[in-house]
Amino acid sequence: MKRHFNTTGPVIPEQHYCVDPMTRLDWEDVQYLIGAGKFFVLHAPRQTGKTSTLLTMMDVLNQSDEYQCLYINVEPAQAARDDVSAGMLTIVNNLVEGAAIRLKETRLRDWRETIWRNSGPHGAFSALLSRWAQESDKPIVLMIDEVDALVGDTLISLLRQLREGYIGRPGIPFPHSVILCGVRDVRDYRIHTKHHEIITGGSAFNVKAASLRMVGFNRAEIETLYAQHTAETGQAFEPMVFDALWEDTHGQPWLINAIGHELTWKDKTARDRSTPITLERYRAARERLIYSRSTHLAQLADKLREPRVHRIMAALLTGDENLSGIPVDDLEYVNDLGLVEIRPQIRISNRIYQEIIPRELTWVEQSSITHQQAWYLTPQRHIDMPKLLSAFQQFFRENAEAWIERFDYKEAGPQLLLQAFLQRIINGGGRINREYGLGRKRTDLFIEWPVDEEKGFYGDVQRVVLELKILRKSLETTLLEGVEQTAGYADQCGADEAYLIIFDRRLNVDWDDKIWQRQEQWQTRSIGAWGM
Repeated sequence: MKRHFNTTGPVIPEQHYCVDPMTRLDWEDVQYLIGAGKFFVLHAPRQTGKTSTLLTMMDVLNQSDEYQCLYINVEPAQAARDDVSAGMLTIVNNLVEGAAIRLKETRLRDWRETIWRNSGPHGAFSALLSRWAQESDKPIVLMIDEVDALVGDTLISLLRQLREGYIGRPGIPFPHSVILCGVRDVRDYRIHTKHHEIITGGSAFNVKAASLRMVGFNRAEIETLYAQHTAETGQAFEPMVFDALWEDTHGQPWLINAIGHELTWKDKTARDRSTPITLERYRAARERLIYSRSTHLAQLADKLREPRVHRIMAALLTGDENLSGIPVDDLEYVNDLGLVEIRPQIRISNRIYQEIIPRELTWVEQSSITHQQAWYLTPQRHIDMPKLLSAFQQFFRENAEAWIERFDYKEAGPQLLLQAFLQRIINGGGRINREYGLGRKRTDLFIEWPVDEEKGFYGDVQRVVLELKILRKSLETTLLEGVEQTAGYADQCGADEAYLIIFDRRLNVDWDDKIWQRQEQWQTRSIGAWGM
């Protein structure tokens, strides 16, 4: 079988299109840290290519004949939770069998039982490594993957055994260099012990020399990856595909490969390699991927429930500029998860995540909304936006208080509820593009609706912008600011229609005063303003 885009597990160059893993890190820095005998951390968001990079590094180091390098994955020990004995036995067994399979080093099997009996769960891993280092004719480099998947006292035991081994050198033999790998930096480990203590990874493993963070692909690497498909199959991509792919993913490797798989295999018509991949084919593939709620995207949504993530993401979803009081560690943690970029300013990492987050936060609500697309279509098959917004006004009046209480993100409740309503109506025919930004104090939505079902986005497209604002100042000031902003966004998108939605969350104001509709004018553009 020819090579293909990989979305599961480590890269196998013979089977998968790939960016050379050895270019994903500064190899000179890695060599220095290993040569100096340092213990250090490699971290990156999920499905960024960490494991592929570690495995390639292991092969390179072993081929150099200077080190004996072993990669192990300790995630299976997560199932032991706080049962330290079961967890550490799993880790010891992974070490022993990994050495036997990857390095043909079987002596650890002979030492395992005696060392476990004499040292117990809190010392056997360290003792086994010490014995191996004593018997090895080369310095040992140990790579431990998925460390932050461990839980509670099992994680504490592992970190402390490594720390004690490091401190005991050179008098006591121990691996020359250890690399801890996971999604988070060790400083972000919040370890809950069975005695209800909270211990940070930084205190349990305070011998870390450096933290290396893997970044996603750059624009050139994306094009190189896709060019491999073109070279092997002859199938071409329109240049505009790469502009959209970069903005949608900002280099996130799993997303890039997943879209490539959607484009070249899941779309069965594209299996005919003479079919060029156009921008519209790309957009359709992107929407299918978002709607698939794949494991990667579900894991992303799961992180939104963590308290350390919640406040930062809520501020972004509402456009609030107030992040004062949030610890720097929390901001760096959310960045390490890949949810946000913090330079040049804090923002949700890419356009696909911008789409996924509100959909996941309102998935149940979307399914519960009974309104149908057909109710809001004109005879010419345009979306009747005034009719749709009028229906949402009534829906919001009747349901807002009860529904928003269900949301984890109550701060962004009105915006999320409108997006859930729109998603129910637009999904399956059109597209909703979202823009958020810290300090914007608004959410911008851009709807694209194909008027001709047969031609789809190749034919006439209705383009509508909606700007969502929370009433924080006087109504007249909010209207004045909002109308100008909405007109600017409509001009930017080339929209035919523009609407400003103002949510009034004051508890002491009657619904009759919150619900209104009027037409506003900004220069030559007419803007529908709706109060809710």
